[in-house]
Amino acid sequence: MDAREAALLALNDCQRQGGWSDAILKKRLASAGLDSRDGALATQLCFGVLQNRLLLDFYLSHFSNLPLKRMEGRVVEALRLGAYQMLFLDKIPHSAAVNASVELTRKHCKNPRAAGMVNGILRSLERSLNNLPTIPQTDPVSYLSTLYSHPEWLVRELLAALGREETAKLLAANNGQAPITAMVNRTQTTVQGLIQSLEGEGVQARPHPWLADCLILEKTGKLERLTAFQKGLFYIQDPASRLAVGALSAGPGMRVLDCCAAPGGKSFACAIQMEDRGTVIACDLHPHKKKLIQAGADRLGLRNIVPMTADGKIFREEWENSFDRVLVDAPCSGLGVIRKKPDIRYKDPEPLAGLPQVQRAILDNAARYVKPGGVLVYSTCTLLRRENEDVVLSFLSGHPDFKLEGFRLPEYVGDVKSGMLTLWPHRQGTDGFFISKLRKEG
Repeated sequence: MDAREAALLALNDCQRQGGWSDAILKKRLASAGLDSRDGALATQLCFGVLQNRLLLDFYLSHFSNLPLKRMEGRVVEALRLGAYQMLFLDKIPHSAAVNASVELTRKHCKNPRAAGMVNGILRSLERSLNNLPTIPQTDPVSYLSTLYSHPEWLVRELLAALGREETAKLLAANNGQAPITAMVNRTQTTVQGLIQSLEGEGVQARPHPWLADCLILEKTGKLERLTAFQKGLFYIQDPASRLAVGALSAGPGMRVLDCCAAPGGKSFACAIQMEDRGTVIACDLHPHKKKLIQAGADRLGLRNIVPMTADGKIFREEWENSFDRVLVDAPCSGLGVIRKKPDIRYKDPEPLAGLPQVQRAILDNAARYVKPGGVLVYSTCTLLRRENEDVVLSFLSGHPDFKLEGFRLPEYVGDVKSGMLTLWPHRQGTDGFFISKLRKEG
């Protein structure tokens, strides 16, 4: 199995199973046994098709007499793969892209005439690359949706919040590649010590431009093979998540609750910020996540993390008024991490309508665990106001003993005097993220 075949099968799995592309692709790459170079190409092809699916379909539809929705799923994915390579990848000859898609169709599709159809459509596209069909611009929602391959409902919401120019910048950023950012485990090493260790294994590492104890990594290969990873000298986390922990301002000796902790990154950041002194209770609803968090804490050598299985909506009497700091990184629509999970944009929006009620229920419950004078931080990795500011304002209307409190962040981001902050991929270069800091009176 080569890179293109792995990408085709992963894309087909995403469509048929409805799973997350990163997890599905990881399984396909593992079963295919591809080397790092072919694995990187398969990842680029899979993510590239997902990031540009609506645009690819717009062009392909102009060269096909048969609607794409009437074709076999693997035929459509073979067409998208070929079109993506011709439209977006300069180093792959067009003939190689077409021939590979034709062969994949012949190998994996039931209709014996499908390979000829794929060849015809992609050859027609190739002949028209310098004179592609124009996307109508009369409707900005439809235009931006097609050009950047985001659903119209999401484009409509973003236009209302940001305006046309900024929405276009955000959508373009969503189709970019997020950098790999590693947080230095200060309980085990220093920034320079980690850089030396990584560079000794061929990894390119440089300090993040505005976040301390953070490195941007390139040419990592499989992270798990690195000695620095195995020794627990770093963990992977987006800067936005680290900023949420910064707003929490947990210190050595404190008692901290992370209500929705898996896979554990914010708990790890808290423990390191606390110099591994005090206690971090790291909870998740799913029992298997407890083992995941514990494994991460063990690798990092963090002894003050206590993983637990707990439902954030269900009150535990023994925790009432007992935590100095409580973090609620709530379940959300995830629309701030489209760069890393490009297929999130295509999920059915209907189930998202009930999320604010779930988020508010968790926040209401978590508030009971905060000591008088303690801090509650609410965060999400989405950009929708109804899951962010609206949840916090609704919570405050029912909890007069809590008040918004400003917090300090690195100079590049600036002080947050209002107590609420949204981070945007096209502005800060981070995941899309919301952070709110609340202080309990007393």
